[in-house]
Amino acid sequence: MRIGLYPGTFDPITNGHLDIIRRAVKLVDELVIGVAINADKGPLFSIDERVAMVQRECNWLGNGAIISVRPFSSLLIAFAEDVKAGIIVRGLRAVSDFEYEFQMVAMNQRLNPAIETVFLMADPHHQAIASRLVKEIARLGGDVSKFVPDSVHAALRQRFELG
Repeated sequence: MRIGLYPGTFDPITNGHLDIIRRAVKLVDELVIGVAINADKGPLFSIDERVAMVQRECNWLGNGAIISVRPFSSLLIAFAEDVKAGIIVRGLRAVSDFEYEFQMVAMNQRLNPAIETVFLMADPHHQAIASRLVKEIARLGGDVSKFVPDSVHAALRQRFELG
């Protein structure tokens, strides 16, 4: 059984993330979505809220593959080994993403050469979407409904008390 891991903070999950998930499930029998616990990033949503958001939005995306959502706080490669992933799926939006990811792949290959990293290019409709920007736009009262699922849009509006 081919197991893939798609890690991220998903604070919050965006339409860009969902696009990568939709495409990643075509490559594996099981996709584990790893929701990173990273207090250094100062998440807007708690780990429980983020896991619930990802689970809710991915319920219908399986396309024949099993999808599971798990929080993690360990080293990415250790989490990949723990879930028995043979591949790590990463989304790329821009050249700046590639530079960072290139370094991560090199380190991960040194730590465990049996785990491959697969890059999926962001759909052009989603290239500009970043959770950081979505949160900033929402915080300032802007409309982020084009960038996130309806339930996430509602959660952002509630978090920023926008009605």
